[in-house]
Amino acid sequence: MRRMHSFAVAAAALVAAFGAAPAVSAAPEAPAATSLAAFNCAPGHFCIYSDWNGSGTRCQWSDESRANTADDCSFIQRGQNVRSVRNATGHRVQYYTGTNHRSRVGSTPAGQSGNLQGSYQIRSFKPQ
Repeated sequence: MRRMHSFAVAAAALVAAFGAAPAVSAAPEAPAATSLAAFNCAPGHFCIYSDWNGSGTRCQWSDESRANTADDCSFIQRGQNVRSVRNATGHRVQYYTGTNHRSRVGSTPAGQSGNLQGSYQIRSFKPQ
């Protein structure tokens, strides 16, 4: 019992000396999802990625509209879902889970990027 009491006193002394709260960094860190460095996409292009935060396999198009992304996107051809997008165009891009602009699932404003739900493929897109 004496040993347990001494441990409790020592622990209380340490908490009092160093404080109960952990130290916080003075400089806030930017979230990984907002980092454009990972979203490698040429100006004027619409890009989709097989992984989060603009990583994995990338497919990009300079066309304003595409009726079937599987025509020239390897990871869509393999059945992989789209997990992130980058819209480096000058207009909002709407995207669809069906070919020929059927079943609209979302859109991304000009100059924006981000993660998607990741449970579907983008099979076509066009400007809004």
